[in-house]
Amino acid sequence: MEQFFTSNEGAIRLAAFAGLLTLFILAEALWPRRDRTLGRLQRWTTNGLMTILNTVALRVAVPVLAVGAAGFAQRMDIGLLNLLDVAPWVTVLAAIIILDAAIYAQHLVFHHVPVLWRIHRVHHVDRDIDVTTALRFHPVEILLSMAIKIALVVALGAPPAAVIIFEVLLNGTAMFNHANLRLPVGVDRVLRWLIVTPDMHRVHHSVRVPETNSNFGFNLSLWDRLFGTYKDQPEDGHTSMTIGLSEFQDDRPARLGFSLWLPFSKRP
Repeated sequence: MEQFFTSNEGAIRLAAFAGLLTLFILAEALWPRRDRTLGRLQRWTTNGLMTILNTVALRVAVPVLAVGAAGFAQRMDIGLLNLLDVAPWVTVLAAIIILDAAIYAQHLVFHHVPVLWRIHRVHHVDRDIDVTTALRFHPVEILLSMAIKIALVVALGAPPAAVIIFEVLLNGTAMFNHANLRLPVGVDRVLRWLIVTPDMHRVHHSVRVPETNSNFGFNLSLWDRLFGTYKDQPEDGHTSMTIGLSEFQDDRPARLGFSLWLPFSKRP
């Protein structure tokens, strides 16, 4: 099984990404939660181009990605999980849960450290939230996130299979919970006890600062409940709430140049 995942990493990730992206685009069209503020064309073009830039930046700047780092830790027999004499499935499950907790913690830190928030706000400045928002991150944030992930994977001794599964899950759940998707109230209520739902994560993209600083989870909803950052519903309601940042309520966030320059602009 380990060999299958590592040998077919690229195909697995690409198939999962393309399939889920298509699925959520169709679902948004059939069951939209909110009316759009801006047209799709420019927003989707900008968010798509940022995805391509991020992929190129990783390939150029980072010689070994997280799965490669996991393989290195396994070959060298280093990392916490490699010291434990437990069944392989326990190691994989533990690694996935710990990595998810780390993503929650990283997200919280990126909100509360000013220099990191300048970078992360590129994600939040999007005036609509849909499946493409899950792909909209500044290349600097992507590189920092990968560096943090590689360090954690090596320290943890996470198996390569666990890293691949985690990254596929994270990518898929991020697209799901950013989707402009209306779920039945009962379904949402049950699902959010385990995973972050679109209604739960949408609160995080509110212009209201206390709501922006809540619901930091991407995959498991446990962390927000456990650490007191969970907020059930937006004050203004899902259809009336304002998405984005209050100082950028115009069409600039849909422009690629503006989005890439935003962390370096003089505006705080």
